[in-house]
Amino acid sequence: MFDVLTDSFTSAVGKIRFHDDVHALKRALTELKKSLLKADVHHKVVKDLLQNVELTVKKSEIIGKDQFLEALKLHLNELLDVGGRQGFVYSDKPPTIIMMMGLQGSGKTTTTAKLANYLKMKNKKVLVAAADLQRMAAVEQLKQLGKQIEVDVFYHDDYKNPVDVAKYARQKAKEGIYDVLIIDTAGRLAIDDELMNELESIKKVVNPDELFYVADSLTGQDSVRSAQTFHERLQIDGVILSKYDGDSKGGVALGIASQVKVPLRFIGIGEKPEDLEQFIPDRVVNRLMGLGDVQSLAEKTAMVMDEKQAKRVTQKIKKGKFNFNDFLEQMKTIQKMGSMKSIMGMIPGMGGMSSALKNMDLENSDEMNRIKALINSMTPKEREDPDLLNSSRKARLAKGSGLSQIDVNKVLKQFKNASKMMKKFSGKKGMQDMQNMLSGMKGAQIPR
Repeated sequence: MFDVLTDSFTSAVGKIRFHDDVHALKRALTELKKSLLKADVHHKVVKDLLQNVELTVKKSEIIGKDQFLEALKLHLNELLDVGGRQGFVYSDKPPTIIMMMGLQGSGKTTTTAKLANYLKMKNKKVLVAAADLQRMAAVEQLKQLGKQIEVDVFYHDDYKNPVDVAKYARQKAKEGIYDVLIIDTAGRLAIDDELMNELESIKKVVNPDELFYVADSLTGQDSVRSAQTFHERLQIDGVILSKYDGDSKGGVALGIASQVKVPLRFIGIGEKPEDLEQFIPDRVVNRLMGLGDVQSLAEKTAMVMDEKQAKRVTQKIKKGKFNFNDFLEQMKTIQKMGSMKSIMGMIPGMGGMSSALKNMDLENSDEMNRIKALINSMTPKEREDPDLLNSSRKARLAKGSGLSQIDVNKVLKQFKNASKMMKKFSGKKGMQDMQNMLSGMKGAQIPR
């Protein structure tokens, strides 16, 4: 997600190897300029950032790598933090009403569902209104997405005016005591007065708490310009960048914040409902610098893992009783956290491995399919107690799962080793052991 930008910053910092090396600073700034322009960052944004970094470093008593790194972090944070709200903010009096806007094809409807799912995982009661009556499939798409994430969708086949849909959705949200109402509005292939007038009418009727603009990351600087136009006309409160996982450059994030002066609130990082992340400037800067984002990882884990379940599993791990049922349960939890690439990017020292995980599908990988086939061939007792698996049982499992006995033994050995490792890390010195392991793996690459 941040691969190109992170590589750019890491490479630039690496150019400075000695203290008080003014020439190295120049080389680092030149390298960074080329990389940022290639990453589709606006030339004025690049110019201002580099000037500020250079001035800050030169004010230091020592011109070295640490000073360059701190200056870069400082001014990147200034660039991204344009004031305003961060993440999702609830109104004092429910329901919180959010109006979603964007051009056609920006991923607005999908992003609406992702935001609804994000809030649902925070135990909020969410209603989504299908007020996009322009695109023929929009209402049906939202209905299907709502069913998938188990969120209520308000629609009416007889309504021809999106203003009516929004109006009665607001009424239902109040009567149904919903925490949040998200209104999906119509997009256009291009910005025009008809679109803006329709959005202004909906805004006037429902009086939303916030207006979110969905910008397509893949359109680069065009997304910045369209966001500016919407902001000038409707005063948007935040931007959600969609399809950010598909944008190998990533520079649009810097441009949106600094040029439109509206805070980035969320970023879409994949196709699944759970692939939406908050955009918190200081945390994003840490990830851009390859320093991870432990706080976001902890929050994401807390959202998908029940506290009682976590304690129960921890106790089983400590006792060495972690079994195949626990494994399947934990895999479901991890899948809810989003892409493995994103998770790795949040772990300090592991960002370098994220590019190797770019196309890794944890749920449907060959390895995971083999494990699932094996577990599905087990009896309930075998799942609970892997020690029961003797030679004859393994032979039966091989036949039932369509695997060779070599594969069966391999999977069981991997599971046993993983259980031992988890038991080790669950001890009093577990966190220190984990940190030591991560430090040893820093910058490592997964073999391809």
